[in-house]
Amino acid sequence: MKGRTVAIVTDSTRQLGRFSIRYGEHVARARRDGRPVVALESTIISHGLPHPDNLRVAREIEQTVRDNGAVPATIGMIGGELVVGLEDHQIEHLASAEGVAKLSVRDLAIAAATGADGATTVAATSAVAAAAGIGVFATGGLGGVHREANATFDESADLTALARTPIVVVCAGVKSILDVGATLERLETLGVAVAGYGTHRFPGFFITDGGFDVDWQLDSPEQIAAVMAARADHGAGAGALVLGNPLPTDEQLDPALHDHTLAEGLSLLARHGVTGKAVTPFLLSHFHSSTDGKSLEVNVRIILRNAALAARIAAAATPAHAALGFSLPG
Repeated sequence: MKGRTVAIVTDSTRQLGRFSIRYGEHVARARRDGRPVVALESTIISHGLPHPDNLRVAREIEQTVRDNGAVPATIGMIGGELVVGLEDHQIEHLASAEGVAKLSVRDLAIAAATGADGATTVAATSAVAAAAGIGVFATGGLGGVHREANATFDESADLTALARTPIVVVCAGVKSILDVGATLERLETLGVAVAGYGTHRFPGFFITDGGFDVDWQLDSPEQIAAVMAARADHGAGAGALVLGNPLPTDEQLDPALHDHTLAEGLSLLARHGVTGKAVTPFLLSHFHSSTDGKSLEVNVRIILRNAALAARIAAAATPAHAALGFSLPG
């Protein structure tokens, strides 16, 4: 693998910290050949899905990217070193090892200095991908403003990271366990562009419709690539473009089951005093157990669909990469 030191902005200080990024051989080859690359997070492997489904799904996500014309670059930390394009044995390690840290941008320096193994969140994956010159990132659902945040001030670092990271994030909206409306308001305040793929309705992660409109609808990978080009040409939009890709209604979790499970899970949160970054994995685990695995099936469909779309966007953008401002560094 080939190393390269790059600067990224930390959440807490906004000063430049320097981290050594190592590229997987398949990503290094793609960079040399000018092939499209899609960034993938690793928290879904270590914290988002149960073992052994996590390893199987991680491999399926990467294969889906390949099948749709791009090269997968799963990002994570191994022994204190950031890797863009984890090799299969490294993905297997993050899927099975104990004590893998959940890394937002603020955690990267501490984890690097202590030689930790870590899985990158949406915030950290976006920052590292952008620093590595990757312009498209596929994930499941974004973090956001938590319910009752007016009292707890609990808000995902995903939002502020996306406000300053020039990347297209293909997602199924905000995780429906969060306050979707408040999250959209925060994204607007932070200047993060939001569009629906084939719809003016913001998707609701497990469910097709999250209950809110978005201002813009984009209908093809080529149109999204044109937006990337226009943002670069006009020098506008230092932040991300969040692209909500909804599940078809016949693939969503039953809305009534979703609402019942969510209400039950929120009650359990309060009863057990779960807060902060433990909330999301707790509720996702509750959904999995309470829906007899149906939510896991939906979650997998979400990330595979998003990976496929992200790959097609990256492929559409690649012929004009030099003009997009998202070019892979040579």
